[in-house]
Amino acid sequence: MAAKQQVKRFRDPLCPKPLLDRAAFDKALKANGITLSEHHFDNFYQRLHRSGYPPLDEFVAELRGEVVERGVSSNDDGSVSVASNTTNFRTKNSVSSRPGRKSQLPKALLEFLSNNVSAEADSDEKFATITSKVQMHQTSADGTTTKLAVELQDGHVVESVLMRHEGRCTLCVSSQVGCAMGCTFCATGTMGIRGSLSSGEILEQLVHASKILSEESRDDMMTDEEGTDRKRQKKQKRMDLIRNIVFMGMGEPLNNYRNVLAACRAMIDRRLWNLAHNRVTVSTVGVASRMRDLTRDLPEVILALSLHAPNQPMREKIVPSAKGTPIESLIEALDSHMMALTKRKLLENPQEDDKTTDFNIEERQSASKKKRAMIEYVMLVGDTSTIEAAHQLGKLCEGRHLVVNLIPYNKTDVKDKLDCPTEEHMQEFRRIVSSYGSFCSIRRTMGADIAGACGQLVVEQEKKQVLDIEDGPFPKDNVKFGRIVATPRRKKSSGTDSSSSEESSGKQQPTDRLLHQLTVATAIAASLFFVSASLLVLQKRRR
Repeated sequence: MAAKQQVKRFRDPLCPKPLLDRAAFDKALKANGITLSEHHFDNFYQRLHRSGYPPLDEFVAELRGEVVERGVSSNDDGSVSVASNTTNFRTKNSVSSRPGRKSQLPKALLEFLSNNVSAEADSDEKFATITSKVQMHQTSADGTTTKLAVELQDGHVVESVLMRHEGRCTLCVSSQVGCAMGCTFCATGTMGIRGSLSSGEILEQLVHASKILSEESRDDMMTDEEGTDRKRQKKQKRMDLIRNIVFMGMGEPLNNYRNVLAACRAMIDRRLWNLAHNRVTVSTVGVASRMRDLTRDLPEVILALSLHAPNQPMREKIVPSAKGTPIESLIEALDSHMMALTKRKLLENPQEDDKTTDFNIEERQSASKKKRAMIEYVMLVGDTSTIEAAHQLGKLCEGRHLVVNLIPYNKTDVKDKLDCPTEEHMQEFRRIVSSYGSFCSIRRTMGADIAGACGQLVVEQEKKQVLDIEDGPFPKDNVKFGRIVATPRRKKSSGTDSSSSEESSGKQQPTDRLLHQLTVATAIAASLFFVSASLLVLQKRRR
């Protein structure tokens, strides 16, 4: 029987480094005496984005003006390596796709890239366009949600979720391998923390998802009849672009602040992904100091606070990391983020120099409509979702006009047995919170059947495969680009280890038959014992 693989608890140094990690690339260039201006950096990454992130050798050849033939490379096992898939995806705006705007890059940069292509694989300065690959991806039964298992170069796996709404697509990205916060209702917390992703690895999740959308859109266009109306074509064109990014995958984003901030800036860069500022959401369990840093560095993006309880004692029970961080300080930091842009405009007005912290109702309502800050609140059967808790949450947000998003609990394989309240109860909870002046809504659950809904992302690597916490069953045709198909797990007895699915299916069946035979034999022996004992007692009584 194959030995059980040890779970890696820490991340290995990245080699090669992601080319999308701009800070690491800049550091390597400066170490070689090459200093690029911001203009050259912007132009380099713009051309990389327009090229569809091909392998580095192809990109260098393209920069040198050579003709490059591109295609999709297939592996021997039938899977497709996304890192070698150079299918272009549509860029969002005219700036990043405008023809005839190819300014010259410094020769020193081209020489560095050429030498990098031929450098040893274990070189400290080795870079690659894409360092991760899609191990598998699964689509929900209704076709709205796709979960991607992205394998990093050191063997760790993170998960991303692609959600298709009416006329738009949202990508939920991971920022860490595992999570240190340990929320009692979240499956990711059961993994513990393994390490943080670089900014390049975060952005690579967008590349993978964009290529999947591009291929789906191309397939749809090929299967459509020639008489397709313009309205449908326009809708299909919109669906091959990612419009929203939410940092609600694996990990606590603000515990990886530097890399998350760099990734956010690339997402809203008009030369690259060109996402609107209010289309990028950073979610946090509550790292107050980093919340204030984000307000200072990037107040335009949305900040979401995972509150989950209306008071400090309740919150500490389900969010262990909440100890030592008063709930009032988190609400204050969230409120400051919501009003940051309003405050900036007031300070720019010489007539409003004395006004720094007090805002009237109209100003708060205007800021609230832009949804720069929101509270996430998971609905669990228990103290945190009672009518009294609804009033406490409403009073906590009263006068601030914060946006509250109620999240129906999705069943996960966590220690505590938890459940979601009824739809009627959640609607009543929402109505009470809204009565205190907050905009309160109930989030639509997507991808629960593939364990891709909120709180369900978890990776088990003991078996060298990606498993869902609910483990299907899922049809095989829902798995693409993958070498592994998620199948229902057999319950294990304590103290036993399992290897791959092939081994378990081939070796556990004889064991099950043997156990069944032993059980029958034991039952027969016990019956004979009681019969013999009864006969012996009757014989003694007759004497």
